[in-house]
Amino acid sequence: MSALLFRNVCFADGRRAQDVLVEAGLIRAIGANLAVPDGAPVIDGHGFLLGPPFVDAHFHMDATLSYGLPRVNQSGTLLEGIALWGELKPHLTQEALVERALQYCDWAVAKGLLAIRSHVDVCDERLLAVEALLHVKARVAPYLDLQLVAFPQDGLLRSPTALANLKRALDRGVDVVGGIPHFERTMADGAESVRILCELAAERGLRVDMHCDESDDPLSRHIETLAFHTQRLGLHGRVTGSHLTSMHSMDNYYVSKLIPLMAEAQVNAVANPLINITLQGRHDSYPKRRGMTRVPELMAAGITVGFGHDCVMDPWYSLGCADMLEVAQMGLHVAQMTSLAQMRACFDAVTVNNAAILGLADYGIAVGHPADFVLLQARSPEEAIRLRATRLAVVRRGRIVAQTPAATAALDLPGRAGSVDWTLARST
Repeated sequence: MSALLFRNVCFADGRRAQDVLVEAGLIRAIGANLAVPDGAPVIDGHGFLLGPPFVDAHFHMDATLSYGLPRVNQSGTLLEGIALWGELKPHLTQEALVERALQYCDWAVAKGLLAIRSHVDVCDERLLAVEALLHVKARVAPYLDLQLVAFPQDGLLRSPTALANLKRALDRGVDVVGGIPHFERTMADGAESVRILCELAAERGLRVDMHCDESDDPLSRHIETLAFHTQRLGLHGRVTGSHLTSMHSMDNYYVSKLIPLMAEAQVNAVANPLINITLQGRHDSYPKRRGMTRVPELMAAGITVGFGHDCVMDPWYSLGCADMLEVAQMGLHVAQMTSLAQMRACFDAVTVNNAAILGLADYGIAVGHPADFVLLQARSPEEAIRLRATRLAVVRRGRIVAQTPAATAALDLPGRAGSVDWTLARST
């Protein structure tokens, strides 16, 4: 594989006027004024931000792009979305699932999103979605890492065959154990499902990622049980609680106990800003709760917090385009994370934090790592979020897999005519 040199880029840590040399799919050198290997193409970064690829720690690829099938979610609630998905499942075909998933993966790569953790419903005797996404995972491997979670959408104990199907899915190569304790018939059943699933993951040496307390009910407290079993079974760092929206409504005193328990067990947290803000608070009049979990407080406790896209054009969400900068921007607004450090933490929540949650090896821009990165038309992480910056180039294993022309504006003003870099009108 030929060499490639990116000239004059900046990094999220503040380093500027840097070059990055790529050879044989790896980053070989980083520094100022690097020599150009014979015949190697040189890409002028014009001082723009070279960031690690975006990572999505929570998505549902089996449902993506199914909006309107068989009908639209009229109430906009989580429960109607689940009911809609149940109506659609008998009519799914493997071919349609694969086609929609591949379409989404193309969108993702164009946006610099090169790793996705997708939950896949196992409450179907055919395991149709499992087979489809395992096929997709193999097909997209050259340009995107797809990690799959065995997800009992209808409830591990509520659905009679869910546990057996979940084990079958793991046997076929699904990577992570999933769950949805708040959808069981009782709180006790929810707690029992957490125990069963954590023990299964411990036996198989797998990670855990549970939809946990996706509710406005402050008494939905399965994250406490998840932290307990994580600690009991020694699963530290391998367990993620996704959504955690009930924490938004919990009593502050209880949360002052809960967050340290999560930190002690090293349980990760994933918020899904676009979907949490859309689905939660639907039973409120005014004031309406935002619904998203307590992101700044979890981060302050040292918990690894990521942001997920969750849904794109499916029974739960009618919008979306695989843009993790849109996700970061919504998370920033909803959590009121407007200081410079907090804005950069939101950028980390769609890059390095999510990579840690997925357990990605050799992630990031460093010598010896795979040459996976994104050149953004911005000069800092916070500017990238503000502008939802153009992805000028997306590189996977040293090969440019997507390019987008720079955003410019042709102005007809005295002394200002011509092509103008619109990112220069920036706030930082």
